[in-house]
Amino acid sequence: MFKKVWTLMALAALLLIVAAPAQAGKTWDQIQKSKELRAAMLTTGKPFGFHDDKNEWVGFDVDMAQEIAKRLGVKFVPVKADNNTRIEFLVTGKADLTLANMTHKRAREESIDFSITYFFDGQKILAPKGKFKELKDFVGKKIGTMQGTTSEVNLRNLLKGLGDKNPNVVSYQDEQACFSALEKGIIDAWSTDSTLLLGYAVQAPGKYELVGDFFADEPYGIGLPHDDSKWRNTVNALLQDMFKDGTYEKIYNKWFGPDSPYPMPLTRKIEMWP
Repeated sequence: MFKKVWTLMALAALLLIVAAPAQAGKTWDQIQKSKELRAAMLTTGKPFGFHDDKNEWVGFDVDMAQEIAKRLGVKFVPVKADNNTRIEFLVTGKADLTLANMTHKRAREESIDFSITYFFDGQKILAPKGKFKELKDFVGKKIGTMQGTTSEVNLRNLLKGLGDKNPNVVSYQDEQACFSALEKGIIDAWSTDSTLLLGYAVQAPGKYELVGDFFADEPYGIGLPHDDSKWRNTVNALLQDMFKDGTYEKIYNKWFGPDSPYPMPLTRKIEMWP
């Protein structure tokens, strides 16, 4: 009997320890105490988060994170992440939010939460100019994408839907690796969000082009710690305020306006609450 009771107590203690990171979600209080906002972002996701010619961390997501920190009245602390650690950093408490062109996907809600959609994109395919005309031309071709992303899943589904029984999809660690493989001819094309593709295509003007229409929607949300409604509501309110007072449009036009290297018209509005 005593052995059984101690076993149950040990199990309960273990469950409490495992659950601790998820229950530690007093993010707002932690930020107010430390006076720091830790934002996990990419360094290879041009034009959202990347290092420029001066080795400075810049991009649309970087500007958005800085603005959120400014409105909170705290110090902005960028945290380097990649496609495989953007969620991990939230779960383990290494970051307070993640801005890393991350698609809001239901499956990801099992471990983290998301803000309202703050950027609307779609998936396309980048290929050498003039080599392909439409999506069905990619059946049987070797196409690169990023490992562990929705782009990888969407690409396989597209090719299978076009009749490719065994899609030749090659997964890479990050965007730069995908683009390098395309430049070297290791892969025939590269597929991910259109804005990311444009960001790399401008490095070789006239050499590459986007082929076909969007074949998947990519609504970006800010990744947030799980079950922390006070912090989630705060971020949502800040996003809406930024859109309402014109700050969002200013940042958007800086990176995607008609005079930017990555022109993409702003055609949709973020969700606004009364």
